[in-house]
Formats: sequence, C-alpha cells, structure tokens
Amino acid sequence: MGRRGSSWWWWVALLVLAVAADAVGCTSVSYDDRSLVIDGQRRIIISGSIHYPRSTPEMWPDLIKKAKEGGLDAIETYVFWNGHEPHRRQYNFEGNYDIVRFFKEIQNAGMYAILRIGPYICGEWNYGGLPAWLRDIPGMQFRLHNEPFENEMETFTTLIVNKMKDAKMFAEQGGPIILAQIENEYGNIMGKLNNNQSASEYIHWCADMANKQNVGVPWIMCQQDDDVPHNVVNTCNGFYCHDWFPNRTGIPKIWTENWTGWFKAWDKPDFHRSAEDIAFAVAMFFQKRGSLQNYYMYHGGTNFGRTSGGPYITTSYDYDAPLDEYGNLRQPKYGHLKELHSVLKSMEKILVYGEYFDTNYGDNVTVTKYTLDSSSACFVNNRFDDKDVNVTLDGATHLLPAWSVSILPDCKTVAFNSAKIKTQTSVMVKKPNTAEQQQKSLKWSWMPENLRPFMTDEKGTFRKNELLEQIITSTDQSDYLWYRTSLNHKGEGSYTLYVNTTGHELYAFVNGKLIGQNHSADGDFVFQLESPVKLHDGKNYISLLSATVGLKNYGPSFEKMPTGIVGGPVKLIDGNGTAIDLSNSSWSYKAGLAGEYRQIHLDKPGYKWNGHNGTIPINRPFTWYKATFEAPAGEDAVVVDLLGLNKGVAWVNGNNLGRYWPSYTAAEMPGCHRCDYRGAFQAEGDATRCLTGCGEPSQRYYHVPRSFLAAGEPNTLLLFEEAGGDPSGVALRTVAPGAVCASGEAGDAVTLSCGGATVSSVDVASFGVERGRCGAYEGGCESKAAYEAFTAACVGKESCTVEITGAFAGAGCVSGVLTVQATC
Repeated sequence: MGRRGSSWWWWVALLVLAVAADAVGCTSVSYDDRSLVIDGQRRIIISGSIHYPRSTPEMWPDLIKKAKEGGLDAIETYVFWNGHEPHRRQYNFEGNYDIVRFFKEIQNAGMYAILRIGPYICGEWNYGGLPAWLRDIPGMQFRLHNEPFENEMETFTTLIVNKMKDAKMFAEQGGPIILAQIENEYGNIMGKLNNNQSASEYIHWCADMANKQNVGVPWIMCQQDDDVPHNVVNTCNGFYCHDWFPNRTGIPKIWTENWTGWFKAWDKPDFHRSAEDIAFAVAMFFQKRGSLQNYYMYHGGTNFGRTSGGPYITTSYDYDAPLDEYGNLRQPKYGHLKELHSVLKSMEKILVYGEYFDTNYGDNVTVTKYTLDSSSACFVNNRFDDKDVNVTLDGATHLLPAWSVSILPDCKTVAFNSAKIKTQTSVMVKKPNTAEQQQKSLKWSWMPENLRPFMTDEKGTFRKNELLEQIITSTDQSDYLWYRTSLNHKGEGSYTLYVNTTGHELYAFVNGKLIGQNHSADGDFVFQLESPVKLHDGKNYISLLSATVGLKNYGPSFEKMPTGIVGGPVKLIDGNGTAIDLSNSSWSYKAGLAGEYRQIHLDKPGYKWNGHNGTIPINRPFTWYKATFEAPAGEDAVVVDLLGLNKGVAWVNGNNLGRYWPSYTAAEMPGCHRCDYRGAFQAEGDATRCLTGCGEPSQRYYHVPRSFLAAGEPNTLLLFEEAGGDPSGVALRTVAPGAVCASGEAGDAVTLSCGGATVSSVDVASFGVERGRCGAYEGGCESKAAYEAFTAACVGKESCTVEITGAFAGAGCVSGVLTVQATC
C-alpha cells in the first residue's frame, strides 16, 4: 500500500506539472463596459487589417513588422471561404491561403490577432467570399434561416476553428487570437430581405453556433445594432464611430473597420482619405470612450487572379492604406498615425480606468477630462470644418485648427494635434527596370486563342431550350460562358442581331466571325448588343460569349443578381422589323476558353508560339502574348506597366497577377480638383475631395511580388488579351521614393528618409510654399542656411534629422513653417 500510494502521488505531481506547463503563455480574454480585459487588465487595442490572400507569404513578416513598428497591437483579417473551398469539400490552404502560417507570423511578431470568419465577408471580394457552388444545393437560401445554408456555414466555420485550435492559435491556448467574428454587416441588410422572422432566427442561430465552438475568446458582430444576440458583442464600421455606442450595457465600444480610404472600380479615380482626417476620427473615438479600433485597411494589397468582386472592382486593393499595395510606407499617413498611437498608449491606464467628464464649449467644441488618482489627461476637439478656435484649459489657451483634436496627456501640454503633421511626405515613383541584361523593350511572341471549337453549337457540356443564368451554369469557374445555337435559313438575308443581357461583357460571333462586342456601364449591368449580320443559305451558327468582371459582393440578396444572357431575348430582326426569336432555341453551353483548359499561362513545352522574328499582331482580340525579362535589381517592389493593352489577364511565371483593363478611363469627378482635409470624408458618388487619376487609365500598373520572380534567369510574362491591344509599350518597373518632403517650426526636429535609397539632393528649403505639392513645390522664402544644413546632413544618407533653429530664417524671411524637399 505504501509503494502504491507513493506511485499515485508521483503521477499526480507529473499531471500537475504537465497542466502547468501547458498553461504557460495562455491569455484570458473577457470584457466589460470600458474595454477588453486581457489577463485581468483593461486594454486599449489598436489594430489593422491585413488580408493574407491579398499579399504573399514572403511579404507577411515584413508587413506585420511594419504594422507593429507603426504602433499596432493586433492584426485583423477576414477568412475567405471561396478561396479555401473552391469546390465543395475540396480545400485549399496552400500558398497565400495558408491561414495558419499567417497567424503564426502574427504570433512570432508578438502581436494579437482578430479572426473574422464571416464566412460572408463582403470585402470587395468575389461573391462576398461565398462559394458559387452553394447555388447547386437544393433549397439553398443565402444568409437566412434554412438548413442547407446553415449546414454549409457551420461546416466551414468549424473547419476554420479546428485548424486554429490544432495550431493553438486562440488566446487561451497561448495563441494570438483575442476576438472572433461571425457574420458580417448583417444589420445593414436584414431589414431589406422581406423575411424578418427568418433573418432574426438566422442571426441568433449564427451567434449560438459560434459560441458552441468554445474558442475561449469573445465573439463579435459588426454593424449589428438591431436584434443583437445576447452572447455576442456588436461593433461599429465606418469613417467615423465616435458618436456610436453599443446598444446595451456591459460591453465595450469597438470599431472593427475604420476605412482608411476606399476601394476602386475600373471607371473610378483613386480615393484618398487624408492623414489628418483619419487621425481626427481615431482621436475622437478614444476621446468618447473607445477601446479598440481597427484600420480597414492597414495594408490593402492586390486582388490576384479572379478574386476582385464588385462587379468592376480593380485588381489593385490599395485602399489608400498606411502600407501601400506593395508594402511601402505611405507617408505621412503611416508616420502621423504612429505618433498618435504612441500618445494614446501612454494614456492607456487612465483611459480605461479613469473617470471622465465632458464639457461643451459652445457648438462643435468639447473638452474631455479623464482623471485617475492624482493624474489627468485631456482631449480637446474642434468639429468646425471652417474655422480655428481658441480653448482655455486650466489657465492656458490652446489654438485648435478646424476639424482637429488636441491630446494633452497631462492636461497642460499638447502632445499631438490631428491636423498638424510632422512626418515626412513620400512621393513614390515608378522607375525603369535596371537589370543588367534587360533590353530596352520586351521581345514578344504570340498565339491565337483557339475559338474554332466554339464557333458551332456542337460539343457543348449540355443543351437547354432556354437562356440560362451564368453563375449557376458555370459555378463561376471562369469569367467566360459560351451560349451557342444554330438555325437553318433559306437563301441569304440581312439582319440585326439583338441580344439583351445582364452580363458585364458580350462578344457575338456569327458563322465564325466576330460581329460585335459591348460591355455594361458600371452599376447598370443590363445592356444590349445590336450588330448587323448576314446569314447564308443553309445552317448558320450563332455563338455568344458572355464575360463577368467580378461578382457582386454586397447588398440584400446580392447573390441573386443575375449575370449572363439569362432570359434574353436574343433575336434576329430584319429590315421590316420582323423578328426571329432565338431565346427558346436549343442552346449549347460551355464554360471557359480553350486556352484556360490548355493552361497556356503555364507555358508548357510544346506550345507553338509565333513571331520570334519580332513581328506580332496588335489590336487583335483573343490573343496570347509572351515575353521574357530579367528581374529588376534590388529589393524595391516590382510592377508591370500594361499601358497600351485593352482588357485581359496577366501572369508572371505562371502566377496570376489578376485582370487588367488599362483602356478603361477613370471618370472626371469634382473631387479631383481640390483636396481639403477639413470636413466629413465621403466616398463613391458623394466624393467631392482628394481624388486623383480622373481622366487617366483606371489602373496601368500591376503588382509583381518579388517571390514570383527568379533572379539571374529569364522570367516569363504572359498575357491573354481579350479585346485587342498593343503590348509594345509594356515594361517592368520598380516602385521607390522619388521625392520626400517635411515641414516644421523652430525647435522641431525634421527627419527625411528615402527608405533604403539615399538622398541625392536637397531641392527646396523655404519658409512658406505658395503652390504645388511634394515633388513640385514652388515659391516661398528660400533659406540658404536651412538649405546648407540639410544638404550637409542628408545628401548621400538614407535618412537624416535636422533641428530647425531661428537662425534658418535669416535676412528677409519671416520665421514660421519651414518646408524641405529632397530627391531620393
């Protein structure tokens, strides 16, 4: 008995040690009305969205490192259902879909993570992240209370949760994930679904299903302000969330999406949200009891392949984020927000534990004072967008620029004002490929897309006596769907082919010849094609190629928005107006192009390429082009300039860069002609400020991640030109700072940095600037002393810091704000 008892205690001791060892590093996460509570402590959390499929695994560590250096505590990402499960029960967790690797990189950086499963995500992602194959399941109703959808949703959610659990990624396991999200912005559309009971039952089912997963961290729902399940935390999305509060007590104020800019469509210019306005919004949020805010996006990245949604959303998902599409710092946005984060974190304890009191100083001016023990911290905001104000606080008067917030960590000294930028501005430029062996222009070969198999109505996948909807018919496995039919005609005849379609593009062939093409205006997606045709005696073939440019990703019942030539009608109309209606003829269907089936983009041996003597056809629809190039030297981001092409897809070494459409010109909008940070920012149709690129190609540069390239050997650029273009001007370029600029007053230390390159010259050092922007400043009172000081300190250096002194003003200049511009 004695030996047996000793053995038992020995095993108990081992078990206790094992449990204790397993608990090392585990993090508890809860919440109260003030903030998240992490390991028993209330916390301010500053987060940023980086979507793993919109970059590459090789980019992830650098992006995360820059996010942490920018003052972020956490990385937030959606989970992309249709990327992970492109075919039912066939999964993809490789490459840039290796979600576990992504979260491990976050963990390695010592950061928290926010897992937004959705699994509907919107995100300007194709079909909002929902797999098109869901449409094949009988009885399926998207995002309503029905067994087919909920079974699939729970299956995928459980799959992701289990992957995270197996990798010990949740906080209670010692991992980085402190929050999880289920569904996405459902509150925006649930009242428009015409089935309130089903919508309510569904959203409560979502919450119950999520909580059954036992992930050990709180579940959130963004934009769910009405009919909120009791076991989730509802959160805010938008440009501003300072006036938003949760709809019940006991939960913290969380901002899951602070939109740092806006996405771009093919017919739109670039939207820019100023650093001043974002800082204003963030400071206001924390002034009014905010506890967690997340930038959407912190790095937007690229919609590789067919992932962009919309329809008509560009391949670039830059989003005017603090880290640009290629991972470069977007200055001054990155640096200005970094300074804000530093000040907020210095006040963390008083913000989440202190008492607070708001005092209104007339309209649009508020002082908030936080106190804890003998300490105090203050925010002062000026919400006027047209006038500066003076505010006296504890005997000291502070000037607040219009539309700004000042933060005084001791209620005495202003440590940060949202409208006063002290970080440099960097102007990024596209530089020519400097690879030693690179020729001045690319040498092209070509091959035609094989259209012959589609020029009759034979050898289709199936036939139907009606015109079908494209998504259901093709399950979105290709942008392209062929509709083909035939008719017998006595003698020759002249007609107008009339096609009514809800697709995005349409090409019409009659008896093997392209007789017309058209595309929809963005936002409409119902258009007609009318083309004259001649029929011959006997059998005539009509082949219609419908193409999509990203599927709709947002709105009530967005998944029901039809594409393709569903219903038609398709008619042949003679000169007398008499119509031959072909809508219910026997139509043969085939998804995709021959080149897609042959995988021409992989450039396999045995493909016959023409034009090795340098002559290639141009402006020829349905043509493949190929060229080789040397990888640009250095480590700067690489882009391919596709100006001169029309519309198609580009690959480098078999990697799909995405759709291109540089022939699509961005619309002229009033906001292209002025930029003023003051006042509420708006996007899309209401955008009236800070736009660039009006009247220019919507997107001419396409990201080529360095991991796609092979150093020291030829790389292959392959294009499928759908509509007919000229590749002769296509070129590889690198992205690097061209000019850097900074401003400051006497006593400020001004820093310039070329981000790895060196300063080649100082171009401007003047008090006051009359006109122009960084890279093209003009006017002002030139300061010889400042010029000489910056030249001595900066030229030949990657970065430099110079303190502005009163002596810089010199004779003839009134001391004030000094502006410095240098060339990298």
